[in-house]
Amino acid sequence: MARTIEPDCRQCRREGRKLFLKGERCTSKKCAMERRPVIPGQHGTSRKRVTEYGTQLREKQKVKRMYGILEKQFRKYYEDAERMKGVTGEVMLSLIERRLDNVVYRMGIGASRAECRQIVNHGHITVNGRRVNIASYRVKVGDVIAIKESKQDLECFKELKGMQIIVPKWLEFDANNLTGKVVALPAREDVDGDIKEQLIIELYSR
Repeated sequence: MARTIEPDCRQCRREGRKLFLKGERCTSKKCAMERRPVIPGQHGTSRKRVTEYGTQLREKQKVKRMYGILEKQFRKYYEDAERMKGVTGEVMLSLIERRLDNVVYRMGIGASRAECRQIVNHGHITVNGRRVNIASYRVKVGDVIAIKESKQDLECFKELKGMQIIVPKWLEFDANNLTGKVVALPAREDVDGDIKEQLIIELYSR
């Protein structure tokens, strides 16, 4: 499986904001953005003129790194969204939000998307009763996502039982049974508001 091997904290510093790639560490004083919020490299503190293209590129890179998606797959989400009805940028974000690893993250099963991707890849998640180990699997309305029964006794999952987990309104999650459900498609307001998807569309439309 192709993946980004650049250190997580370095990615956050490059984008100039927390991408929450390391779970609880990102909310602690150990977070690199708290200790050294500058672009990595010897010229990180120097000011540079940012072009329109540079602004668009940084926005695309930020979203790619946030969701842990590589370029080829990210562009395919744009191409799929362009063929579908609706505002292209909003449709693209909705498609990305419906990735199985992101849904598992939104349900609070893992502390970060990277951890949730690993949980899915290891076959710990089922969709409608069937094991799915593809992180990019696209869920649809009515799908039931659960932790595989034979894996629910693992320490990392036992801690979830009975917890109060806040999930987006397009999802439901029963912490007692470790089962969730997709009740609607994610709308634009359900996605991080700091994303300027129009810049990404302008970049790909060049």
